[in-house]
Amino acid sequence: MKLLMKTAAAGALAMLTSTAAFAADIDLRFAGVFPIDHQGTKMMEQVAADVNAAGVGLNMTVFPANQLGSGEALFEDVARGNIDFASAFIYSDTDPRLEFLSMPFLVSGWDDMDSVMRNPESEFSKILQEITDEYGVNVIAGNPEGFVGIVATKEPKNWNTLEDKGMNIRVWSSAVLKEMIESFGFQATTMAWGDIFPALQSGIVDGAICCTKTATYSIFAKSDVGSHFIQYNTIPEQTFYYGSERTLAKLNDEQRAVIEAAMKKASDDFFAYNRENDSVFEQKLVDSGYTILKLNDEEQAAMVEHVRTNIWPTMEGSVGKDVMDRLLAAGK
Repeated sequence: MKLLMKTAAAGALAMLTSTAAFAADIDLRFAGVFPIDHQGTKMMEQVAADVNAAGVGLNMTVFPANQLGSGEALFEDVARGNIDFASAFIYSDTDPRLEFLSMPFLVSGWDDMDSVMRNPESEFSKILQEITDEYGVNVIAGNPEGFVGIVATKEPKNWNTLEDKGMNIRVWSSAVLKEMIESFGFQATTMAWGDIFPALQSGIVDGAICCTKTATYSIFAKSDVGSHFIQYNTIPEQTFYYGSERTLAKLNDEQRAVIEAAMKKASDDFFAYNRENDSVFEQKLVDSGYTILKLNDEEQAAMVEHVRTNIWPTMEGSVGKDVMDRLLAAGK
């Protein structure tokens, strides 16, 4: 009997030791592009805190501010399994079909962002997952932050028409975005996110389409860079929480569920924060000395009609007719 009890005790101790070792074994790298003090980074830290506190043998570390690479590079590193999870925009460098993520005037406001871009059952989300599945990437949540505008160091000429603006602005690596911006009368220079700040400071570009009002204040206005925000409301700023299928395959069901729950909770919190604070940061921009230029209803309607008539048809060449048909049918 004593031998049996000793054996059972030894077995229990071995199980505890094994569990403790397992808890320290799975380290996860969660990479992001937001500045360290940005709300998006705070949400990443919330995800990591929730995952680490769940007691399921995971240790997630956040690497913000492009520490593990720019948004353009993160997707491929996650696909290869070099990075476990990311919080970033998904660029079309890897696959031209991903250009649909930069489709202008696909949504018209916060309710649309919620029902189209955050709903995993929307056609938008289904198309995205179908494409990223081919690269071994699982999209866990979408994080629209509001509409991007143009951060500029001066007021463009003819800013509310389609005439020449006399201004060169940065665009991200999207053919449809470049075409749209040039059709508005700007010159456009494709440039990675990390190069915007020094390019504006040095005068290489006069502006950049890049940021919501929240990000414009936090990143540019607080650093005394830029003076104008042109609000065209064409494309929402959209990042995603996504993970490597290679990493997910190594985890058990409970671990995967914990990560998914933490990211979806952070996505809800981040969306609510941005929706509630859009007008707050607009006022902060004004108070900091920025001028905000907004189209009136007639000008906005003309811009929408111009894009849908002249830019949307050209997208079939990159994203494919089937993708465009699905998006347009879902929007009816």
